[in-house]
Amino acid sequence: MKTNFGQADANSAREPRDHADAGVIDPNRRKWLAGAGAVAVTFPTFARAWQPAQAYPDPAIEILDPAFESYRLFNAGIERIATGMRWNEGPVWFGDGRFLLWSDIPNDRIMKWEASTGAVSEFRKPSNFANGNTRDRQGRLVTCEHLTRRVTRTEYDGSITVLMDSYDGKPLNSPNDVICHSDGSIWFTDPPFGIGGYYEGRKATAELPHSVYRIDAETGKGEAIITDLKGPNGLCFSPDESLLYVVEGRATPNRLIHVYDVLEGGKNLGNRRVFLDAQGGTIDGMRCDVDGNLWLGWGMGEGKDGVMVVSPQGKRIGHIHLPERCANLCFGGEHRNRLFMASSHSIYALYVNTQGVAGG
Repeated sequence: MKTNFGQADANSAREPRDHADAGVIDPNRRKWLAGAGAVAVTFPTFARAWQPAQAYPDPAIEILDPAFESYRLFNAGIERIATGMRWNEGPVWFGDGRFLLWSDIPNDRIMKWEASTGAVSEFRKPSNFANGNTRDRQGRLVTCEHLTRRVTRTEYDGSITVLMDSYDGKPLNSPNDVICHSDGSIWFTDPPFGIGGYYEGRKATAELPHSVYRIDAETGKGEAIITDLKGPNGLCFSPDESLLYVVEGRATPNRLIHVYDVLEGGKNLGNRRVFLDAQGGTIDGMRCDVDGNLWLGWGMGEGKDGVMVVSPQGKRIGHIHLPERCANLCFGGEHRNRLFMASSHSIYALYVNTQGVAGG
């Protein structure tokens, strides 16, 4: 097994800063934040015709249960902030740089949107068909790459560190989505989606079970924690990290979300049970808010596409309708109260009356 987590000290782990002007930033980090994605690009428009709501409340934000009332801002509507990509995934917010990154997988690039100007540019191309992205507890970019079948970390000086690319002497399948625990460990899903053809990676034969892995922050060792799900996809922790939610993307007859108890101080899992049956819906990525609600990338088909909001008890309470399937999402903005939704060809944003879990 080949792993490398660099020299980061887990005892110094902390939350990435949300404010660009807060504290002292490492010079390499400042240069990296300021210099990335300087070349703007022009995009065609593939997405279905869409116009923002002209009146409040936005009718595309549907309340399915009174519990969702407190999370919807009556005078905030859905905005389309970027369009023209082929298939968007893995959004991640950089508060200290005031920008959003996400993957445009078939175009083999990571994109960048700047909050202060609205400019959209290519942050990295080629990206090795990058999919999921997150930030570690030192604020560095962590990326799942389909083409190279590995998880990497971008250092402050722009160099790339390979965190994991194999297990038990065999190559990973195609790392998909990734999150970071407060102990600094990296958790990611590894279905075979990126090796099924040449559109989002390179065709190859899977040599390992569909798995969820944990990379230890201190040792750099990767361990398979879950090996019995079909197509594990999105994942996230509850606010107190006592629970881990994992999407089973190829469960039949319906896609499922499983929930596990997090054990041994964040090193193991137990007591698996079904949290949500999609019942004809398609679940992809997800994030948790501070109240424990799950915000799910949802589809597929007219009337279904968008974001489904589910309470900690597994009840659907809200539906944010979009003209395209939402694959993944994240919270960002100065107060983590802006929801960024990576959909088929476009990125949408919506201010909500809650906050995403810090570091998520």
